[in-house]
Amino acid sequence: MPNYLLDLFTPHTWSQFLKHGSDISGFKLRQRKVAHDRGVPGTIFLCYLVHLSRWCGALEIISKPFIADEPIFFESDDPYVVRFKVNPLITLSTEHALPMTAPDVWDHLSLTDGVEPGSFGWAQSIGFRASLRVIPPNDGDFLLKLLTKQQNTPKPYPLTKEDERKLRQRAVIKTEKGEVEVEVPQREEELDQHLPSTEAQVAEVRASTQVQTTIAKIGALMGLNIWVPASDRTAIRNLLPTDLQLKLLDRLPLNYDGVTLRTIENIDVIWLHRRSMVRAFEVEHTTSIYSGLLRMADLLALQPNMDIALHIVAPDERREKVKTEILRPVFSLLESGPMAKSCSFISYSQVRNLAKVPHLTHTTDTILEEFEEFFDE
Repeated sequence: MPNYLLDLFTPHTWSQFLKHGSDISGFKLRQRKVAHDRGVPGTIFLCYLVHLSRWCGALEIISKPFIADEPIFFESDDPYVVRFKVNPLITLSTEHALPMTAPDVWDHLSLTDGVEPGSFGWAQSIGFRASLRVIPPNDGDFLLKLLTKQQNTPKPYPLTKEDERKLRQRAVIKTEKGEVEVEVPQREEELDQHLPSTEAQVAEVRASTQVQTTIAKIGALMGLNIWVPASDRTAIRNLLPTDLQLKLLDRLPLNYDGVTLRTIENIDVIWLHRRSMVRAFEVEHTTSIYSGLLRMADLLALQPNMDIALHIVAPDERREKVKTEILRPVFSLLESGPMAKSCSFISYSQVRNLAKVPHLTHTTDTILEEFEEFFDE
């Protein structure tokens, strides 16, 4: 029985994969280790079209992973440089790719047990956040049989109006640094609704502060120093255990110009190691995601060579809002590169899961890689 791994494609990267011979699959450099650990010859990639939620192919790995930057998926500055030679067992066009939510697919997968098709955030709840996720053998066998049948006797699945809207929203544009895939959000006819009562607004602030405090506590347990804005500091200090309160800084030990420092000082949580910033977090409970991203963009514009991991933290149900905003063209055309490459999304539930990890005092900040999600796939 073969092993199965998830291989995510956008409609653009799938079309480029087919155009270039369907014999090389690629992943981001940050996935090199997991590619090496899991991608052994004989393993089968099951190909999934994000944005359209369709299964589009099956590829057998026939080589060990290797590094190559010859453009395949983008005409220049191709980010998918961790590559495998593959034997294309099945390749389907977009119109013939199998919709994940079709009953003859959804109802037969253990991945979807207990999840309602079409429910909010279903793709994240089953773990479709990044490529190279292990797919259970029974699910893999079932999907491979279904894809084989579809290739032998194709059944069309016409794109819905929603599918067509999603395709129109996405575009590949050329910049001085190479091609970038961006998402243009729909026009919002109404502003986000605000909580109507003073009591509800107080509850909202309290929830946001609790998440800020949890992030601060996690960093402090790892031995890092913590920065939060002056306006939040007293409340967060009072919520932190006494032995961690000393990790909360009253002054940033950084040598930047005044404009940069004022920008940094307004970021919700910053983890620091000695005099260097390690990670920055913007917590967006119900406030505009755009404002947090603008602060991140301002920081990158002021210091384009700054080496710091950026994160937007928000309730699980705001994931799509974060995604829409982070893929705006304005954030995809930064001099330092697309924001989606340097800024990830971490849901409230993942913050809670991270806080439950045992022995955080013996853990480094790289553990966040297991809990974050990038939207540049």
